Amino acid sequence: MRSLYARGPDLVFAGGIFPPQPAVFVDGGLKVKGRWSWASGCMGADIVGVGIAPKNSDGTGGLPRMAVMPRSAVTIERNWDVVGLLGTGSHDLVVDDVVVPEEWTFVRGGKSALDEPLYRYPTLAFAAQVLSVVSLGIARAALDELRSMGSRTSVTGAPKLGERVASQLETARLEAELRAARSWFYDAIDEVWQCLLAGDDPAPEQVSMLRLSATHATRTAADVTRRAQMLTGMAGVYERCPIARQVRDVQMITQHAFLGDVTYQNAGAMLFGLSPLPGYL
Repeated sequence: MRSLYARGPDLVFAGGIFPPQPAVFVDGGLKVKGRWSWASGCMGADIVGVGIAPKNSDGTGGLPRMAVMPRSAVTIERNWDVVGLLGTGSHDLVVDDVVVPEEWTFVRGGKSALDEPLYRYPTLAFAAQVLSVVSLGIARAALDELRSMGSRTSVTGAPKLGERVASQLETARLEAELRAARSWFYDAIDEVWQCLLAGDDPAPEQVSMLRLSATHATRTAADVTRRAQMLTGMAGVYERCPIARQVRDVQMITQHAFLGDVTYQNAGAMLFGLSPLPGYL
């Protein structure tokens, strides 16, 4: 820790865990080689981590390790050519036989060495939630933009957007749906947080609700944003209109593995008293 923050606390970390690549123990640590995708934020990182599966060593409970190294030890292949979220810079990382000291590795998803409420919060649920809040923010911005467009004169001579009954009805529905999804998202978080503050471990059912509410919030936010765009007609398809970008960005988040239909499958199984698939909780 002292070495990591020797120059101060302002340190940016990014990483790519998938697919975990084999690594072998050598003098000085683990020799790391391979390519990893979706390393969001890597362009601005000081240090990076990559997923490894060390040979002849377990003790991780089946979870991958992360090998941490300076940004200078990694080659970034700029291949993040996608329809949305371009600013995340989620390019590929390429590492060629870099020896990483074992003390610079950690088990991704493993139990924290710090016994405090924050560090006992369910790791995989948190990983999903940090994506969901982006969706909620995008949808909020889209509805704000929609309302700002309400007083503009239509080029076709039609009533202004905000004066149309259909727009008023749908905008109210969108506002209610987004607020409801957001409320459940934070209610599920608060329930688990109060449990942690009391010194207890959250029940599996509570963790499942973290996952389910995160996926629900993301899907709802994407639907709300797209329907807001539809209300704007042709005005919402121009690149200069923020809603066009917001639709692309929010749809990207629904593609993430943590927020896929498998969340509904696992949550549904647990609601019937069955076990979820490995890696859900």
